[in-house]
Amino acid sequence: MPLRVVLVDDDPLVRTGLAMILDSTPDLEVVGQAGDGDEAVPLVNRHAPDVVVMDIRMSRVNGLAATAAVRALPRPPAVLVLTTFDLDEYVFDALAGGANGFLLKESSPQEIIDAVRVVARGESMLSPRTTTRLISHFVEQRSSPRRRRAAVSLSTLTEREREIVSAVAQGKSNAVIAGEFYLSEATVKTHITRTFAKLDVANRVQLTIFAYEAGLVTP
Repeated sequence: MPLRVVLVDDDPLVRTGLAMILDSTPDLEVVGQAGDGDEAVPLVNRHAPDVVVMDIRMSRVNGLAATAAVRALPRPPAVLVLTTFDLDEYVFDALAGGANGFLLKESSPQEIIDAVRVVARGESMLSPRTTTRLISHFVEQRSSPRRRRAAVSLSTLTEREREIVSAVAQGKSNAVIAGEFYLSEATVKTHITRTFAKLDVANRVQLTIFAYEAGLVTP
């Protein structure tokens, strides 16, 4: 069965282009489209998609609020946030609030297809090419109290956990991290799971945000 995708974007040309790209791939199928964030939850309830590709700036309900509403559903789909990077100041909060990853609107068709597949597997979309630029850009604008809280939380991690969090923030996979630190992938996964619990984060995107706020990784 192909992965079911819903598109939420107020630009019909963007929706049409995305639909053409995704529907051209045998394992992906666009099952619904919406022009504003207030249509996201009804659309998800109607079509039960695996992934929602969500724009940020929309006229009635923006992508931040719509993402939170979708992710609060009993069986939420993955949410892949659309961003233009320079203009979408809400994208940082969308990622911190439960989105599974982000997609630049300038991405190539193959990058779009790969991103949908990644988040559909329950993984976070962390592209080394763009994640560092995007997250560091917004972390630089965050308030100092957030940074102080992150620094306090950092003290709860072991030295090995700090090293692994830093590696995750650089977009490295579990396999690459395991090779660098001479660990098994299962051990790396265990360390990451423990840091999720200690830091009260839900996924690798939020872990990456923490790493920047705590100063483990610098812009």
